[in-house]
Amino acid sequence: MTELVIVRHGESTANRDNTYTGWSDVPLTPVGIAQARQAGQRIQVADIQFEAVHTSVLQRAIVTANLILAEINQLWLPEYKSWRLNERHYGALRGQNKDTTRQLYGKAQVQQWRRSFYTVPPLLAPSQLSHDRRYTTNGPAVEPQAESLQMAYERIMPYWIDQVAPRLLAGKNQLIVAHGSTLRALIKYLEHISDTGIDGVEVANGVPICYQLDDRLNIVNKTELS
Repeated sequence: MTELVIVRHGESTANRDNTYTGWSDVPLTPVGIAQARQAGQRIQVADIQFEAVHTSVLQRAIVTANLILAEINQLWLPEYKSWRLNERHYGALRGQNKDTTRQLYGKAQVQQWRRSFYTVPPLLAPSQLSHDRRYTTNGPAVEPQAESLQMAYERIMPYWIDQVAPRLLAGKNQLIVAHGSTLRALIKYLEHISDTGIDGVEVANGVPICYQLDDRLNIVNKTELS
């Protein structure tokens, strides 16, 4: 069997402040740094040896991954970074307080934006896009104006198919350190969760989720190292 471990980054400043983040590149808090180290310690106890690590291009995931690797004495591993593993883009909600948006738009609407598979948040204006170099060096800019979870799912799956699944099929354990919504999308795929069923799935900061997979990448066992 092959092992896949997925971890949501530790608490970020946006998590602490209860604001929408998306592709904004916010740092970890001291609590988030501690959560990342604890995640590594739990993986160390489980004695999982990885062949590669995958993260987004956002610092909260990258720093979490490096702290985990330091704890498990595997900092030497190849680390692959891709915008495809970025958090879902929350569009014009970016930077707003979640409680404030509930007051402005109503709890039901905010719940749809946050948890529905299909609902797209309000769009950023084209002039508000960052045009960050990390999204333009390999061709046309890839930053969206906003994304539903379905849209995030569709950008993640090519990375899974091209970069992660082949390594797992070759018997090489993989670690993915990413974000709440994008890991929900991956969990939806791995666990065959319905479009409506994914609404209730939560991914906690800094808690490793370990999948044991057979030679066709079906789940044999799932464990949360909490």
